Amino acid sequence: MPIAQSPTFTTLVTSAEGDIGRLVLNRPDKLNPLSTRTLRELADAAVWFDTQRAIKVVIVSGAGRAFSAGADLSSFGDNAANDGLTAREAAETGWLMARALEQMRAITIAAIWGPCVGGGVVLAGACDFRIAATDTYFSIPEVDLGIPLAWGGIPRLVREIGAVATRDLVLTCRPFSADEAKSIGFLHSVTETDEVMNEANALAKQLSSKSSLTLYATKTAINAAQEAMIPTTTAWSDADSLVAALADPESREVGARYLARTRKR
Repeated sequence: MPIAQSPTFTTLVTSAEGDIGRLVLNRPDKLNPLSTRTLRELADAAVWFDTQRAIKVVIVSGAGRAFSAGADLSSFGDNAANDGLTAREAAETGWLMARALEQMRAITIAAIWGPCVGGGVVLAGACDFRIAATDTYFSIPEVDLGIPLAWGGIPRLVREIGAVATRDLVLTCRPFSADEAKSIGFLHSVTETDEVMNEANALAKQLSSKSSLTLYATKTAINAAQEAMIPTTTAWSDADSLVAALADPESREVGARYLARTRKR
């Protein structure tokens, strides 16, 4: 079955060759931040890949020296930057993005290097496989920003790494290395920076040699089992907590102090 020409996006690039697709976050000058528009485009890209039944595997990565620096802080709390959406609708876009990626027919492989922060961790966590460079920098700073980790990030992390590690990393907001991420079960493998894409390509080639039906059936069964144990559908209400935090005076004061500190660095 021929593959249709990839759609054009403003913040990411999609492509396909044979049965392997590629999805690249493409704002390298800003370390690939996840703006409302980017989140919506990621969900749209997932839908497009689903229409291309010849594609069995999609590699997700970031252009330049980062996977993603997380939520776009330049538009933090700015309704004017929400592509015409209400605050509630904008707060929901990350949850919709993660669900769209997780529910894709194709197997997804996150190829990670450089910073992988906040929402970037949620994006990676929505992929089926995660390969990271030894120098990858992970961080989940949402609580320091005065907002809860939303987008279904909490249940996905608890499923992957357990409640103890999730409490530690989300509540303390401390950075953690690729080696630690591998040791707690978030990553499938860690390799040198210049080998990440080679390893992702090799895994994609291995997976694409299998039948589409068995890949999809197995992925669906695993996702269903995970959802039965720890559901992400209830994380729809994450958006309400996020909107509440953006209106809470103490939360905004905490977030402002954190942003002031990071801008001085």
